[in-house]
Amino acid sequence: MFSKQFEGPGGISQLLYIAIPMVVSQACETIMMFTDRLFLSQVSPMHMSASMSGGVTAFMFSTFFIGLTGYATPLVAQYLGSGNKKLCGVVIFQALIITFLSYPLILAVIPIGHWLFSVVSHSPQQIALETMYFDILMYGTVLGLARNSINAFFSGIGRTRMVMISALVTMSVNVVVNYMLILGNGGFPAMGIKGAAIGTIIGSACGLITVMIGYIHSHKNNPQFELNRTFHFDWSVMKKLLRFGSPGGLELFLNLLAFDLVILIFHSYGPIAAASVTIAFNFDLLFFIPLIGVNIGVTSLVGRYMGSGDPNLAHRTMLSGLKVVTVYGVLMIALFVFFPEPLVSIFINSPTNASEVSQMASIMLQMVAIYVIADGYALVYSGALRGSGDTFWTMVISVTLHWLFLAEVLVFIKWLKLSPIAAWIAFVLFIPIIAVAFILRYRSGAWRKIKVVDGSHLPTAA
Repeated sequence: MFSKQFEGPGGISQLLYIAIPMVVSQACETIMMFTDRLFLSQVSPMHMSASMSGGVTAFMFSTFFIGLTGYATPLVAQYLGSGNKKLCGVVIFQALIITFLSYPLILAVIPIGHWLFSVVSHSPQQIALETMYFDILMYGTVLGLARNSINAFFSGIGRTRMVMISALVTMSVNVVVNYMLILGNGGFPAMGIKGAAIGTIIGSACGLITVMIGYIHSHKNNPQFELNRTFHFDWSVMKKLLRFGSPGGLELFLNLLAFDLVILIFHSYGPIAAASVTIAFNFDLLFFIPLIGVNIGVTSLVGRYMGSGDPNLAHRTMLSGLKVVTVYGVLMIALFVFFPEPLVSIFINSPTNASEVSQMASIMLQMVAIYVIADGYALVYSGALRGSGDTFWTMVISVTLHWLFLAEVLVFIKWLKLSPIAAWIAFVLFIPIIAVAFILRYRSGAWRKIKVVDGSHLPTAA
């Protein structure tokens, strides 16, 4: 009985085959942020905090296009499931068109980022650091967008090893360059937060080159995709990408905007709360890594089975995802509840306010254990909904709850003047609520009736 849960289409084994390389890939992305902040914590707590707020803000301004082109993964999966492999590469080229058209728009909003830093009561020193980090990252956004677009091909067809290799290259280059530029090792001058931003750009460029080589090589090994014939504009495919991807892009942007504002508001408490929140969120991101991998695996497989007209296998895939995140969640609960202090101590290198930061960050990290399983369930159910094409209502649910959460934190911190711990409780209680909302939407069964791929592009006889 137990073995049947692993075997066959939609089983745990198939899900893990896709998810594990994505876990490694996401781990690489998070390790880059983790090591950046670890190196910067050795410069000063303010450098570490500035990298958090500046980095999240830079990411926020590209999120709409990340979410929009991110729908290339389930769209590729749907075309694969429908047997129309020739359109998989066409999807990726449409995503690249969007990527390069978006770059001038992203650069145009840089002044808005500067304004955000100026209105949240940060110190002039932190604003200067945030702005420097933010500006450099914004100019490098096109590299990450292009890499994500090409990665969508491999994620969509379920061959995520190439995504993993690209991420490993990006991480390796980033960590080495940051070690040299942030701290001034290897004969390089110590550049602090500026060096962290430059290292991120160089690593992203190397990762893009790697996945481009892999994509070109795929044409030789997988001629059925006819990737050499995909470099053209296709309005029908573009319409699908825009229609189903735009809600995801809007969702990602609005959610991260709310999240960014929460971070900036927390930082207004002062350096102790800013450092504590940054540390807690760093470990929250690390815990999040395997969940993202499972989310991508569920999205890809659900898309494939919905494309082939088999919602029952799509449902089995979702159930497999729930089993994986439940086991993982139990392990993380034990880690955060029983070992918060050793984890927090990794980021505390300055004697200034060390005990206060350690105490507050440890309490926050223990509270993360309350929602870890709910977070996993939210990602599995949302991945299944997106894979089926139910992107609009997924967006409505997620965005509505994120902004209600922002309003709650704003009331707690700015109006009621409650403690940072009290405000953190609001964050902890938010995750189970969003999980329940996704579960209810999934159980409505509306996702079973959505038709993304209609077969209109299937080749006809000559």
